[in-house]
Amino acid sequence: MVIIAPSLLSANAGNYDKDIKVVEDGGAQYLHIDVMDGHFVPNMSFGPNIVEGIRKNSKLFFDVHLMIEKPEQFVIPFIKAGADSVTIHVEASEKIEEFISTCKQHGVKAGVSLRPQTPVSSIESFISDLDLLLIMSINPGFGGQSFMPESLERINEAKMLREKHKASFLISVDGGVNAENAGKIRQAGADILVAGSAIFGKEDRIAAIQDIINSAEQRA
Repeated sequence: MVIIAPSLLSANAGNYDKDIKVVEDGGAQYLHIDVMDGHFVPNMSFGPNIVEGIRKNSKLFFDVHLMIEKPEQFVIPFIKAGADSVTIHVEASEKIEEFISTCKQHGVKAGVSLRPQTPVSSIESFISDLDLLLIMSINPGFGGQSFMPESLERINEAKMLREKHKASFLISVDGGVNAENAGKIRQAGADILVAGSAIFGKEDRIAAIQDIINSAEQRA
């Protein structure tokens, strides 16, 4: 079954606990937490203190996505704050192997993310050690953007690379995911669908999650 990961960036900052509880009750398994520093991407968001604060009241799998420069310096603080998985950008670090080792030593999943312009093949040197590959289907930094259709080919390429190398990482897709395109994204090879405004922007968040699941599973 597809994994739904609502994006905290689209939740109400004044009601995080309430919003998280709703999506948890509604069938979400992951919570996607975008961390931005205003340098790697032109926006700012959460620090470890926010993750620590919401961790106390949620049993969701915390999927922390570091869109920051020198991400390896912040991996342990986010792990200590309650991350279950940490994902960094290959464009932001030359120490991917060291990052993966740090995650495994601390018992959390290690992921890497690719901007739309970055070749999927750039993960091949460490593909067997990955737990998660995050395909960005928008240019990172802002929510509410439309899904880039060419991302479907990249998702399929990642799936084929996984099969070629007999790897076991999950393929996550972030950017413009909604009930209209979830089926195509799932069919291309995605295991995790990150959705922000398509869930938190709806009045009925539970129905929104179910709509995405139904779309994904009908085409799987």
